[in-house]
Amino acid sequence: MQPFLTEYCKLYNMATQEETFKKLVAHCKEYGFVFPSSEIYDGLGAVYDYGQNGVELKNNIKRYWWDSMTLLHENIVGIDAAIFMHPTTWKASGHVDAFNDPLIDNRDSKKRYRADVLIEEQLAKIEDKINKEVEKAAKRFGDSFDETMFRQTNPRVMEHQEHWNQLHERYSKAMNASDLAELKQIILDEEIVCPISGTRNWTDVRQFNLMFQTEMGSTADGAMKIYLRPETAQGIFVNYLNVQKTGRMKIPFGIAQIGKAFRNEIVARQFVFRMREFEQMEMQFFIKPGTEMEWFKHWKEFRLKWHKALGLGDEKYRYHDHEKLAHYANAATDIEFLMPFGFKEVEGIHSRTNFDLSQHAKYSGKKIEYFDPELNESYTPYVIETSIGVDRMFLSIMCAAYKEEQLEGGETRVVLQLPAVLAPVKVCVMPLVKKDGLPEKAREIMDMLKFDFKTTYDEKDSIGKRYRRQDAIGTPFCITIDHDTLNDNCVTVRYRDTMAQDRVKIEDLHELIAKAVDMKQLYRKLMA
Repeated sequence: MQPFLTEYCKLYNMATQEETFKKLVAHCKEYGFVFPSSEIYDGLGAVYDYGQNGVELKNNIKRYWWDSMTLLHENIVGIDAAIFMHPTTWKASGHVDAFNDPLIDNRDSKKRYRADVLIEEQLAKIEDKINKEVEKAAKRFGDSFDETMFRQTNPRVMEHQEHWNQLHERYSKAMNASDLAELKQIILDEEIVCPISGTRNWTDVRQFNLMFQTEMGSTADGAMKIYLRPETAQGIFVNYLNVQKTGRMKIPFGIAQIGKAFRNEIVARQFVFRMREFEQMEMQFFIKPGTEMEWFKHWKEFRLKWHKALGLGDEKYRYHDHEKLAHYANAATDIEFLMPFGFKEVEGIHSRTNFDLSQHAKYSGKKIEYFDPELNESYTPYVIETSIGVDRMFLSIMCAAYKEEQLEGGETRVVLQLPAVLAPVKVCVMPLVKKDGLPEKAREIMDMLKFDFKTTYDEKDSIGKRYRRQDAIGTPFCITIDHDTLNDNCVTVRYRDTMAQDRVKIEDLHELIAKAVDMKQLYRKLMA
């Protein structure tokens, strides 16, 4: 466990984090970010709708990603492929035969779990035991404490570490070999219990395909079985030739796409982190065989830089290299973010070799190659993939931004300290009172700003309550029009994070706001 996470757990116990996460979920609904889907009919499990503020934040995330790919890289272009694809697509990609999760049921609770998740949670529990020993020793010895030496010499820590090492090796072998019987035996040997029933009455582990099926056709006899796409990548691969030829693209080049994907997750949980309908931002980068490790390193570093540019805290990110590689990959890593429920994947970077294009060439009977004029030969390009979940990115930003602050006088405020460039509303214009010409002047200022910034107007309740409402949705700037405004043509600008206030000329507002919310500042960071 990284030192930051150890310190994090010291300051905030997991119960507190769980309670904070519940508050965040409630906050998302109360302030128009995320609603349970079909709520008037009691909802639909693991399906959510984005509200008026949520969709603005989500669209800003997508814009940041899209522009960072297609504007900053002259050799990356975008497409929008259909959700429905010919069913042979998924046979070629391996999804029909290999897109499975290892599931296990508890006979007493009738609940179903992913076997790999149960074992990974057991590994995390052992890590927690080690870190608790380290924390106790650190308190006991103070500044003289040598954590490295303690981990290497303390009998209890060494015992836990040996247990972790053995379990980890056994688990890795079972996953790589798809040994379902061994996965169950690990669960039994580790005495892992069902969280609901508390018993170890487990069924055998079975594979469950995650693709949704439907039918296309006007008659039952003539209907074709098709699938809702479980990823957006295949839409890029089957359009490789179309894009390469019409765009006269030269290797290396990339194709980017944002779109919905669907997975019949049995264990869907943790709000929008794991859903059955979700959105992906993927870029497939086509390269010359033999250069994949160089490009894998490049995109691994660029993508982490993209995340850190938002300023959510560099220490909240880490890489997690895959030990079990997918059938198409020769290297893979995840970028993980520290959520209230631990480090979790928000983006994957994979070296997919030439598996996808070769498979589609085989199943379609079409020649899918690239003629390299420099080498004077044709080859099937290799691919580096960057794949990020929009919903997971949304959740990581909300988790980092949500704050409960104690103010002077005992008052508490809830504020979303969202990156200003991503905030759903950039400016709220407020007349101090609803008379004396102040609303008219406020509307005039709003009309001046709304063409460039997402702007809202609020004249209800006291100015303090209005500030709190805007804090709760993450609005970076509040502009108050008072009686002096009519004489000096100045307004009061109130800043979300510091609550400081400045008197600003109306003519200077546009420049002040633009400097804080312009995404160009992020793009310059990425290209520095």
